[in-house]
Amino acid sequence: MDEHDGTPMGLLIFGCQQRALRERAGLTQAELASRVNYSESHVRSVESGRRRPKPEYVRAVDEALGAQGLLKAAAEPIVQLKYPAWFIRYVEAEAEAVKLYTYDNNLVNGLLQTDDYAYAVFRAQVPALDDDEIEAGVQARLERQVLLTRKPAPTLGFVIEEWVLRRKIGGREVLKAQLDRLLEVGEMRNVSIQVMPMGCETHAALEGPLTLLETLEGRNLAYVEGQFGSAFVTEPKDYSVLEQRYGVLRAQALSPEDSATFIERLAGEL
Repeated sequence: MDEHDGTPMGLLIFGCQQRALRERAGLTQAELASRVNYSESHVRSVESGRRRPKPEYVRAVDEALGAQGLLKAAAEPIVQLKYPAWFIRYVEAEAEAVKLYTYDNNLVNGLLQTDDYAYAVFRAQVPALDDDEIEAGVQARLERQVLLTRKPAPTLGFVIEEWVLRRKIGGREVLKAQLDRLLEVGEMRNVSIQVMPMGCETHAALEGPLTLLETLEGRNLAYVEGQFGSAFVTEPKDYSVLEQRYGVLRAQALSPEDSATFIERLAGEL
């Protein structure tokens, strides 16, 4: 793992090998893209290590560049990666967290999702994923949930917008089971779940979802995610800003006890 941006070393090596072979063949990224029927931005992302190459892409590029199996061999350790390149660094930090706090305003956090809810989320992705990609994504997400019961137990806190708990992702029965799951997890001694009610006119995290975590080494870092990727926040000054926001956010949300009562009521309405 590259210590600067979290890009897996295997992706960087593959990207460098592809670029070297492409340049030896005298092709631009656009010309290679045309030969393999992918976009130029796709080729560029692979060469920079930002995109994990799929097997069909590897086969096409290996043939187009006359690599004689070199790229296929180089891709073997990375085509089976469970997560997008930009997410791997976060997953590794999450697995070792001793403290983790999140705020979510679009979906129930992946650590709390039921399998049916997770399937519905992956099926809604655009461009559409194939069945194998959906299955792999769901299973990888569910595997992360071992954090909830890991020993020694981490301290986990979740703040969730009320409208997330009302959106019937997957349908009424899927949502009801998801709310029941939140109630179940919320009873764990190391977990707190809080609802940010829609009646709260404003709050401290209007700029979007965030995650704060502390590693085994006592290092504090934050993680923020957007449409096309994510970013780690490691500078102490910037982390302090997000930590202050989260502290105020928790005070503005319903207490864990009141949140459980609220979630129970929502489940009863379904």
